[in-house]
Amino acid sequence: MKRLSALCLYIICVSAAFAALPPREVRAVWLTTLSGLDWPRRAATTPEGFARQRQSLCQTLDSLRAAGINTVLFQARIRATSAYASPFEPWDGVFTGTPGLAPDYDPLALAVDECHRRGMELHAWVVAFPLGRDAVLRRLGRSALTRRRPELCRRAGDQWYMDPGLPGVAEYLGALCADIARRYDVDGVHLDYIRYPERGIPFDDRATYRRYGAGQPRAQWRREAVTRCVRAVHDSVRRVKPWVRLSCSPVGKHADLARYSSRGWNARDAVYQDAQAWLRAGWMDLLFPMMYFTGDHFYPFAADWQEQSAGRPVVPGLGIYFLSPAERDWPLRTVEREMRFVRRLGMGQAYFRSRFLTADTKGLYRFMADEFYARPVLTPAMTWVDSIAPPAPAVRAERRSHSLRLSWPAVADNAPGGVAYCVYALTGGEWRPLSLRQSATTYTYAPALPARLATPLAVTALDRYGNESQPVMVSLDAGAVQAPAHVVADSLPLPPLDAEFVLLTDAAGRPVMTSRPTRSLSVATLAPGFYSVRTLDARGRSHRVAAFVKR
Repeated sequence: MKRLSALCLYIICVSAAFAALPPREVRAVWLTTLSGLDWPRRAATTPEGFARQRQSLCQTLDSLRAAGINTVLFQARIRATSAYASPFEPWDGVFTGTPGLAPDYDPLALAVDECHRRGMELHAWVVAFPLGRDAVLRRLGRSALTRRRPELCRRAGDQWYMDPGLPGVAEYLGALCADIARRYDVDGVHLDYIRYPERGIPFDDRATYRRYGAGQPRAQWRREAVTRCVRAVHDSVRRVKPWVRLSCSPVGKHADLARYSSRGWNARDAVYQDAQAWLRAGWMDLLFPMMYFTGDHFYPFAADWQEQSAGRPVVPGLGIYFLSPAERDWPLRTVEREMRFVRRLGMGQAYFRSRFLTADTKGLYRFMADEFYARPVLTPAMTWVDSIAPPAPAVRAERRSHSLRLSWPAVADNAPGGVAYCVYALTGGEWRPLSLRQSATTYTYAPALPARLATPLAVTALDRYGNESQPVMVSLDAGAVQAPAHVVADSLPLPPLDAEFVLLTDAAGRPVMTSRPTRSLSVATLAPGFYSVRTLDARGRSHRVAAFVKR
């Protein structure tokens, strides 16, 4: 027994078997470029002014990342005008003060690069049917869509819209979105206003209905017209990059419920968005319903979205702008309750708009950064498109004074789109992310206290669909070891071992059981968790031979 005790004390921290990764969740925000509501706040005409715009965007993204946001919905198509170098439509005037005039940089390209640098996803937010007011379109002259493609457009009072009932509209939107996906490394394309105008807008499509309605009820025909546009965007983007996530922001109530009325304002019947059917058909990968409500207008309809999600993420959009005293002056607890409720349902959260979050309206930013989103997470994987994880990286650990440098060759994956990497640390019995979605194949762990260099670390590879490889664990003395694939309940089979003793250690490297070598080792009394199997010889030398998960 004395010899066994001495041998156990001799063992230092070993490579830990991999504990459960943090749960995934979409944590999104709409970043509005329309009229510079969120960014940019000022137009620019000089290199210095454009530099300030770029710096302002980076500062905003820093703030969003620090709050726990992992998905930015960046408004790329505004009102038939662009926040990127589009071959289809002119530049919006928000950047230079002059519609049609380009800034000296590409805002969408900058936003993509800076989001990825911070481990966040960037989804290109495309406003589908509204084209803007007549006065603004006149300033664009011949470059305006109403002049270039008048056959797709319809006037409604002092505004213009694309007419969803015209077959050419679906083709145009599909080509525009495919162009974004082809030329920019976006993680998603997000459709907004993919619906008919509300009743208060004088949109008259009777001529279109007479020509294309084919005797269908008008409501059914309108729903099918919008669905045709959704399907065209899906098909065109999938052909270009199948990992780009397709989403939209439908009206916050899908339809009347058995016990709760939508009061005449819902997606399916008021503006002809059959968004739940789009999920079931696979034309949408996730939804961001605009649930800017409270009480019975929010909770039962949020539950309905989740019940009809077809196994895909539904991320309620929360109206945080109503926290502002200039709006409805909601108390913070109203939004907090909604955040906690949808999380209990297994749903993500999205926030409209960015400026109300970064301004810490009613203390929302502090609540998110300090409590609700205290740890970063990845978004859910697109397993309905591709569920095959990439190979695990071959990690090498090297101690450098008071730091540990991890490095690995780039992982080659069969799926297109490239691979990113995630680094975790085992702290308090849980794996906590240190870096998510990084492109670099190195990571330096330099804790404030040198003793924490013994903390087990893990590296995974992540493909563009969100599938994560088997983890590779590293520690100071054991180098890199791939995680076990086997899970046991009561009995652990062992290979023939030339050793005097077998030692089991837990995820933190602490001895929990010793035994003579045997073909099968009983582990029924162990608590569920993650364990390593090591040999011990008479001189106290120890070697790791296996690892397993006890369920």
